[in-house]
Amino acid sequence: MASDSSDGGATKKSKRPLIVLGVIALTCIAAIGGSVAAIGADRVISLVTGGAEAEGTEVESDQAEGEGRGAELKDSGLVELLPFDEMIVNITSITATGRRTSRFLKVNLSLAINPEAEGVERLVERKPFIRDAMQDFLRQLYEDDLAGSAGIALLKSELLRRARIVAETEAPREVLFADLVIQ
Repeated sequence: MASDSSDGGATKKSKRPLIVLGVIALTCIAAIGGSVAAIGADRVISLVTGGAEAEGTEVESDQAEGEGRGAELKDSGLVELLPFDEMIVNITSITATGRRTSRFLKVNLSLAINPEAEGVERLVERKPFIRDAMQDFLRQLYEDDLAGSAGIALLKSELLRRARIVAETEAPREVLFADLVIQ
């Protein structure tokens, strides 16, 4: 009977590397799926294979940066980033007893933009107005609005929607958070 229990332990130990490999494989699949969703299947394929489309896009964004959008936009491959200064706003929190209190929300974000989209030049011109619209929205939030991944996804979509409305262009693709802290 002692040999039976030692075989069971060996079987459990031999399954651990398989579980780890499975988790790594699922993570890779999720990363590829996210890339496809963010930049499109054609661009992901060209990046992986080193195709001409990936090289051409980098050259085009380098040329566009030299044409005047310059200092405000940072090149990051297939998209350009428009960074915003750190924003600190008050948000409402409800205590366990039901009392309203105020908390601080610190947000440091950038907009990932399509450099080839129509109206992209308006983003830099209207950056102060975009920031103001974002702050107006952030000040209306409750702490519970930011709970979980669904809360963050909703926050990103609302900020992106407001940036597109103010700039009157579909150039903004995504909101990227560097920091999101509630204190």
